[in-house]
Amino acid sequence: MPIRKRLSNMHAEITAWRRDFHMHPELLYDTHRTAGIVADKLRAFGCDDVVTGLGRTGVVGLIRGKTNASGKTVGLRADMDALPIFEATGADHASTIPGKMHACGHDGHTAMLLGAAQYLAETRNFDGMVAVVFQPAEEGGAGALAMVEDGLIDRFGISEIYGMHNSPLLPEGAFAIRPGPFYAAVDLFEITLTGKGGHAARPNNCIDTTLAGAALVMNLQQIVARNTDPQQAAVVTVTSFRTEAEAFNVIPETVTLRGTVRTFDAAVRKNIEARLKSIAALTAETYGASAAVDWPEDGYPVMSNHAEETDFAAAAQAVAGACNTDAPRTTGGEDFAYMLDTCVGAYIQIGNGPSKGLHHPEYDFNDAIIPVGASYWVELAEQRLPV
Repeated sequence: MPIRKRLSNMHAEITAWRRDFHMHPELLYDTHRTAGIVADKLRAFGCDDVVTGLGRTGVVGLIRGKTNASGKTVGLRADMDALPIFEATGADHASTIPGKMHACGHDGHTAMLLGAAQYLAETRNFDGMVAVVFQPAEEGGAGALAMVEDGLIDRFGISEIYGMHNSPLLPEGAFAIRPGPFYAAVDLFEITLTGKGGHAARPNNCIDTTLAGAALVMNLQQIVARNTDPQQAAVVTVTSFRTEAEAFNVIPETVTLRGTVRTFDAAVRKNIEARLKSIAALTAETYGASAAVDWPEDGYPVMSNHAEETDFAAAAQAVAGACNTDAPRTTGGEDFAYMLDTCVGAYIQIGNGPSKGLHHPEYDFNDAIIPVGASYWVELAEQRLPV
């Protein structure tokens, strides 16, 4: 296949881009270096227009096809941001910034879409327009929403939009997708328990928030086990337990619990919020303490693929020859949901092969899948915009 052959010839170059991004990770909207490199490369490739600063630090490159009889614009999106994790890969291209690393493969996503953009700008073997979208702040910052609110879909007339993410759970270079709900809604919570601090040797004179907090961690598990329909997938996880006490002999005045909730159904989501707040208040009261619950209203929604576009996306996997079109739902979150809430489209997974899991300090993107992923983007664009 000429597409795969050309992108295989570009493999070393795209890999070098990927590893440079990996060595210089940036968090959330602070993707100035990455966005600057992306914009410079898009201009060098000959994109017809390059727009920066969309959604604060997002970049969009527009590539016109040989003809424009269709009047359609297809969007292809990659994320650029890294995570606040200390890298432990020991790779030659490891992060040069302590406490920051590309532990989710966004460096690879950005590099693959850049490779596809270069090919599309060279060949323009399509009818219409391709918008390559490079998004900041996927990891908790809702960068997709920021770009949508900045006019991404309407400003560029995007007819349909597609996203792709690597998965260590899939064989190297294989694809997986499903119509309908694919990635879970994501909510965060913070519970602050307040009691009466004092000397650990005299607990009878205190209201022990550590004991109340330990009980609360256990009690919250009943929400999924006993308050949620067994046929509905849901997760309630406490990820942090903090006190202000530093000494061994102090019972702290306050304890703070933080965690996440994952759901696929709006009613289940609402019920879990209500139950969590009730259990927190009643558990604290049982121990003589009080509870304050912070449940932000801006959690990521369920990411749901559109049926027809899912079929289109699955067809483009011909570059690999393997695509599971009934992939299991994942309780991971994905802010591409905001784009799919605004525009039809679909999101597909590409196999990273055996590796550490996403968000693990020893995870690394598999450079061997670069030609497959970049070829996929080109195939999808040319199939959706045939000359």
